[in-house]
Amino acid sequence: MSCRMKLATKWTLLATAMASTMPAQKVATIENPARLPTPPMGFNNWSRLMCDLNETLFVKTADAMASNGLLEAGYNRINLDDCWMNDQRTENGSLAWNTTKFPHGLPWLGQYVKSKGFNFGIYEDAGNLTCGGYPGSLGHEEIDAQTFASWGIDYLKLDGCHVDPRHGRTLQEEYKYLYGHWHDVLGKMERPLIFSESAPAYFSTTSNFTDWYTVMDWVPQYGELARHSVDILVYMGAGSAWDSIMTNYRFNTLVARYQRPGYYNDPDFLIPDHPGLTLDERRSHFALWASFSAPLLISAYIPDLPSEDVAYLTNEALIAVNQDSLAEQATLASRDSKVDILTRSLADGSRLVTVLNHGNETSEINIPLDVLGLSSHCTYQARDLWDGSEQTIKRRITVKLNTHATAVYKLSVSRECAAVIPTGIIFNTASGNCLTGNTSTVSFEPCQGGRSQIWQVDSSGVIGPLSERSQCLTTNGESVSLQACTGSHVQKWSYAISGNLRNLGADKCLTERETGGIGVCGFEANHQVFGLPGGVQLAVLNKY
Repeated sequence: MSCRMKLATKWTLLATAMASTMPAQKVATIENPARLPTPPMGFNNWSRLMCDLNETLFVKTADAMASNGLLEAGYNRINLDDCWMNDQRTENGSLAWNTTKFPHGLPWLGQYVKSKGFNFGIYEDAGNLTCGGYPGSLGHEEIDAQTFASWGIDYLKLDGCHVDPRHGRTLQEEYKYLYGHWHDVLGKMERPLIFSESAPAYFSTTSNFTDWYTVMDWVPQYGELARHSVDILVYMGAGSAWDSIMTNYRFNTLVARYQRPGYYNDPDFLIPDHPGLTLDERRSHFALWASFSAPLLISAYIPDLPSEDVAYLTNEALIAVNQDSLAEQATLASRDSKVDILTRSLADGSRLVTVLNHGNETSEINIPLDVLGLSSHCTYQARDLWDGSEQTIKRRITVKLNTHATAVYKLSVSRECAAVIPTGIIFNTASGNCLTGNTSTVSFEPCQGGRSQIWQVDSSGVIGPLSERSQCLTTNGESVSLQACTGSHVQKWSYAISGNLRNLGADKCLTERETGGIGVCGFEANHQVFGLPGGVQLAVLNKY
């Protein structure tokens, strides 16, 4: 729960909805991702039940997860969301749980879920009130952190409702101050809590993304994961659950450059028992989040979760992808009006291929190996991660998908074919348009999946489209075009965590115009922030 745009709906829904100990260590840094080396997996009540939470719910959920295979598969977190607390703090300023909802108390509940093998997490808000109107943490950060630790909690989701700028700060500066203060408080604890930040979500719904990216720049330094965009559709909410999943999926494709081991982009909960979703859509939701190495936090009534949902949620091969130690987020190799193809590398040297049919009819897709950054002269073994079947791949892989279905393959890479070239679309994250190279002309056009829109980036920063193998992206300082590759500085580009693609020769940045443009580098301006193929992102993560 994070977005201001949904607060009015939330208040309506809130009114109707009311019918293991971690070892001592410091909060993770870029150099030390040990606080959370892989994305969290577990349960949160919000999207399914919102404020209709109580002790019995969490006891039954822990019991069910311990018996139906979810805990064994890795879903080892039980997290409370909003509305767990009393309306007022105690006389000494500390928070207290609602004794009607939690008659045995939260320390007792924490001990119970830990006895089953789970970790215990909780919700608070950086402002003076939570989104549900309960006491926020503003001015009480130290005592709240101590209270949570004393209850056996090791995970904090910090929302951002009711935050107003103070002391001459802008709103973005106020969020940075509050979340930075929480980071400092947690860093001084003997056993720091895992820190889930919601700040970016409050800046994601404007047409100008500059403030959103400004917040995204600092959240990886403060916590282990961040909710970056709008809320996933709640169980009783109006609208299409699939459209909601696709909205959050697309937001996640915009921020791949931020992710690295120890910090994970969070596109919100898995909602496997939502009545508006088909089985293919529910499986796609899980497969896409797994491919992203996104948090896998289930928001469903788990005691009644059907076995067909438990079956895909406990898919061992896809969970292994999600928990892969590289934590590389899958990025777009190709996109058109019906199909997205995503790729990433895994720690064992294999290559992941995820194919989403977001169109409204069955599609057959032929994917040449070079689109995946692989050699078209090599042979690969492709394992279907849904059913475990294997096939030998030469030159291309063919996939047939129902509407809203997703295929996931793991391609084994031999030693002689181990080289992977970062390959995929270069797209403007505000407009969604793809950089397109035709003969000598470069432009920005709607993504259509053609080879003129699929680019390779070599280790020196030279960029060229698959359609014109001998041509490279080149600037004369005023515009960009395709020219014969020479390796000169006007054909070399660097990619910053800001999303800028900067030319080394002109010291200017790629800029979306009707024809391919270049201009003075601005500060995360809409027309200068780009998503690039996976592998390029990994090379820039140390530039924080």
